Amino acid sequence: MDHDDLHKWSKRAADWAHAYHKGLCDQPVRAPLVRGAIADQLQKSPPEKAETIEKVFADFESIVPGGLTHWQHPRFFAYFPANAAPASMLAEQLANAIAAQGMIWQTSPVATEMEEVVVDWLRQALGLPDDFTGTIHDTATTATLCAVLTMREAALDWQGLTKGMSGAPRITVYCSAETHSSVDKAARLSGIGQDNLIKMPTDENHGMRPDALAKAIADDRAAGAVPAGVVLCAGGTSIGAFDGIRECIQVAKDAGLPVHVDAAWAGSAMICPEYRELWDGAEGADSVVFNPHKWLGAQFDCSVQFLRDPNPQIRTLGLRPVFLETLNSDEPTNFNEWTIPLGRRFRALKLWFLVRIHGLEDLRLRIRNHVTWAQELCAKIRTIECVEITTKPSLSLFTFALQSDDETEALFNRINDDGRIYLTQTRHEGRFVIRVQVGQFDCTRNDVMMVETVVRELMQ
Repeated sequence: MDHDDLHKWSKRAADWAHAYHKGLCDQPVRAPLVRGAIADQLQKSPPEKAETIEKVFADFESIVPGGLTHWQHPRFFAYFPANAAPASMLAEQLANAIAAQGMIWQTSPVATEMEEVVVDWLRQALGLPDDFTGTIHDTATTATLCAVLTMREAALDWQGLTKGMSGAPRITVYCSAETHSSVDKAARLSGIGQDNLIKMPTDENHGMRPDALAKAIADDRAAGAVPAGVVLCAGGTSIGAFDGIRECIQVAKDAGLPVHVDAAWAGSAMICPEYRELWDGAEGADSVVFNPHKWLGAQFDCSVQFLRDPNPQIRTLGLRPVFLETLNSDEPTNFNEWTIPLGRRFRALKLWFLVRIHGLEDLRLRIRNHVTWAQELCAKIRTIECVEITTKPSLSLFTFALQSDDETEALFNRINDDGRIYLTQTRHEGRFVIRVQVGQFDCTRNDVMMVETVVRELMQ
């Protein structure tokens, strides 16, 4: 296959993509297949001789669509979305064609400089102070790991990088029980250890209790541990919980600890000024992460980490052998030193296209609609006999359940097997509950209200 073939088949792929998205509403959201059904259709050994693109594309059309969970389906209300606005998809096609490896400034100056600019666009859009800068990661899991590694090294005076963790004091990090499991993963992978991620009790609003945080830090110090930092939750995955950001940051600052705010999902909503009270005080954090691929329409993957001072993270993650030096130049930004991977995709391009083509005004309207529709849907589901709203809407996320876990799980399975909508489950205060999260980029009010229709029908 050469570039002439690519030219021809790219047009064919674009036609396929157009038809795919146009027909999504007619498809079940989740593939109704059993495990192994796709693998059984694939060749068991690699071909020795080249196959034609016609044959490969035909197999793609016959195998792939039927095995998809359709994340771009307008009635996808599960997890958090991984949106892909057409503007972002177009930019990804161009980035794929360019195939730049932007590990340092000189390997693709536009990738670095555009990243600096669009990250600052988003900082302004979210209302964060102008002393924040930042970078683009793949996911919030990576950004949080970077933040926790930096906490660890600052607590160890950067000795862990060279001496390792053997013989190091006990390092502790603090979060609430509503924090995403990516924080647990960061504690494990950083060498801090799961047992040293201290999960704070929450209040009646499911946010971390500042008094408990202050006591835990003091108690651990008295016991000889070295507290390293605090991770705060702004829109938790399970029920959308928010810690009291301002109060908890004050406790952390009084104790001399850095703070990372995980706003992976809810951060996008902060482009709407009226929602910023939910993360009041976030401007006092040292690190903030949010995922434009969740609710702003940027194609997955695209996670932005804002840093008040990038130098501690660069000191932790940066490593510059001679072959990565930029000679005969003023000191440039080399974003690989801000992140874990050396190699870096041109992710800034899709943000540049997305924000310019939609504008903040349109993006705000979509988020406001999702929040309004989720609240309306919650009110409707509340009227269904035997259904209990277990957590009220947090932005566009709420949960409900039936009287017993068995009944709730049975209804949940019927809903997803039905195929018209797709929901996920969680556990809240010991109960099995069903999550509804509105956020698919192109969904309509009618799509959202379909949840009520399906629940009522399947309750019969």
